[in-house]
Amino acid sequence: MKIARYQLRDAVHYGVLEGEHLERLSGSPFDDIASAGQTDALADATLLCPLPAPRLFAVGMNYIGHIAEAGAKTPEIPQFFMMPTTAAIGPNEAIVRPREAQVVHHEAELAIVIGKKGRRIDVTNALNYVFGYTCANDVSERVIQNREMGYGCLLVGKAFDTFCPLGPVIATGLDAGNLRVQSSVNGTRRQDGNTSDLLFSVPFIVSYLSQAVTLLPGDVILTGTPSGVGPLNGADICEITIEGIGTLSNPVVDEAA
Repeated sequence: MKIARYQLRDAVHYGVLEGEHLERLSGSPFDDIASAGQTDALADATLLCPLPAPRLFAVGMNYIGHIAEAGAKTPEIPQFFMMPTTAAIGPNEAIVRPREAQVVHHEAELAIVIGKKGRRIDVTNALNYVFGYTCANDVSERVIQNREMGYGCLLVGKAFDTFCPLGPVIATGLDAGNLRVQSSVNGTRRQDGNTSDLLFSVPFIVSYLSQAVTLLPGDVILTGTPSGVGPLNGADICEITIEGIGTLSNPVVDEAA
């Protein structure tokens, strides 16, 4: 099942994507998948960020290939960081390169969407707390990020407004341990990996984070990026494609002076 959040005229709805139509839901999918008895044409709708103002958690250095690419030490535990809700945008919204930007990179990532509240979740039960998955682009300003990491912290390099595109839908029922993850810029392939290369699995990530943090419906956890990250410049079009979910496309613009 693919669930979209979309705007139609002056109203925002959730709906189940069926081909070129959206079967409108009567409320939030986190409460119940209940039909509103109305069908909307996809062509008439504007797809939005799948979650309104989500809490954003992310794991760094979680693909074996990317660890090798970066020449980094293999982590013994998930390297978590957070981003503000204002980083999240939806399909076709612009990624804004900030005035401070020197080197901005894309990172294609599978994002976990939590479906129900949980704390101290056992790894064997973790998938029962996962509602579904969406595409994410963990946009990063590398110069700032590297300066921060030199002091043992990470926030601003990942936290600029628009730096976490999500979408185009939330897909349920996927095998998160074997999904192709790709990125392209202006039609040229940059990344082509598979979640089978994850160092820490989806169940482990959910369980580990929940030992400290009460997870809530609509929380988003980015799981890391495969090798092949690269630069984004003004006027670029960046696309993240994940098997079973679809393609998240965003233009890149430079912030006005």
